[in-house]
Amino acid sequence: MASKNVAPTNAFAYAPAPESRSVVDIAPSYGLFIDGEFTDAAGGKVFKTVSPSTEEVLSEVAQAGAEDVDRAVRAARKAFEKWSALPGAERAKYLFRIARIIQERSRELAVLETLDNGKPIKETRDFDLPTVAAHFFYYAGWADKLGHAGYGADPRPLGVAGQIIPWNFPLMMLAWKIAPALATGNTVVLKPAETTPLSALFFADICRQAGLPKGVVNIITGDGSTGAELVAHPDVNKIAFTGSTGVGKAIARQLAGTDKRITLELGGKGANIVFDDAPVDQAVEGIVTGIFFNQGQVCCAGSRLLVQESVHDEVLDALKRRLSSLRIGDPLDKNTDLGAINSAEQLSRIQALAETGEAEGAERWSPACELPSAGYWFAPTLFTNVTQAHTVARDEIFGPVLSVLTFRTPEEAVAKANNSQYGLSAGIWTEKGSRILAVAGKLRAGVVWANTFNKFDPTSPFGGYKESGHGREGGRHGLEAYLDV
Repeated sequence: MASKNVAPTNAFAYAPAPESRSVVDIAPSYGLFIDGEFTDAAGGKVFKTVSPSTEEVLSEVAQAGAEDVDRAVRAARKAFEKWSALPGAERAKYLFRIARIIQERSRELAVLETLDNGKPIKETRDFDLPTVAAHFFYYAGWADKLGHAGYGADPRPLGVAGQIIPWNFPLMMLAWKIAPALATGNTVVLKPAETTPLSALFFADICRQAGLPKGVVNIITGDGSTGAELVAHPDVNKIAFTGSTGVGKAIARQLAGTDKRITLELGGKGANIVFDDAPVDQAVEGIVTGIFFNQGQVCCAGSRLLVQESVHDEVLDALKRRLSSLRIGDPLDKNTDLGAINSAEQLSRIQALAETGEAEGAERWSPACELPSAGYWFAPTLFTNVTQAHTVARDEIFGPVLSVLTFRTPEEAVAKANNSQYGLSAGIWTEKGSRILAVAGKLRAGVVWANTFNKFDPTSPFGGYKESGHGREGGRHGLEAYLDV
């Protein structure tokens, strides 16, 4: 029998469980994917993409300029005539094929995404890749049923879609945009984020593997200047952008008065509302999922926690205990809960906003955790004693930082939740169905989750109000943005 003076060992400690990197073969350099072929940039410029968890250079990627953007748009325009004329059932075959290849290559793509983005392998493997395949399967099903989507008997495609996606969900954002565009008969020029270009380039190879006609999908890599060239190109019929609110506003101003269609999915400062009758342990898991999934680098993150006063202490104690058990480190380890921040630039922004929170008088807390010496890391962080005037309660931090506020009545919870320039997401935790319906109907948020958070389905539309953008992606609603209706 063990002595009472000896501290018990943790019999359930996690041993390292690293995923093998050998399943993915990253080339030393990549060109642009234009008209079905990989090609060098006209200007010969390149940039490096690094792994956020180690700062290791993964590959060198071409920097597209104005001439390259024009080549890609012309290839898409040329391909549009035949692609849009195909019967929907024929387009569906390509989408189904792409979906199946994504499933077949999901382990490879999950490892690649983790290396290039920094998020844990269990997220890319269990969430990102299944969601990517599901979107292609779903929109493949719509391709021959567009006349029944509610947009007229014979809705027509727009033409060439310019699409600009962010670094937080590189492959998933690609699927959200490319799948409905192709299903409706459009062709695509897509620009991935400069810090996460690799999964889009691997997707280009999947397009070739699926036998997709040349020019239907074109991938141009580069920084913000490349995206600006795509937005400004006169032969692009539609711009779809997911990213920061500042860039989204600039795009909206630039396209105002033109005949280009635009959809914007921008920032958020989601409120996660916990009422006094909520099951605390379940709510805590939802809070953790809401803000620490993908290191909080999620536009719809539940970054404002609103807790009813009477259960504030109980919820906060349970939340701190749960945060103390989170595992931070190597994203390729299957046991890791929090991976690396995507870039040095993003880490610097998170650090600056957290320091502002302290300077303004909010109380900062993080669990004891050892962060790796190389790479970009930030410990999970709580701010308490937060008011609605605090910067951490108003600005999108886009990191693993949660601001905790309190309320007394449902009316006060709604007022505080809606007191934001954003309106993308919200969560409600309560045992009363009537309260869920009453509160959800008053929240100015595009998505409201009840007793859960960060649940996505390709059949469900996603988008926001106010400075969170306009337009919807996903579901039947996601077809409208790519149809001439």
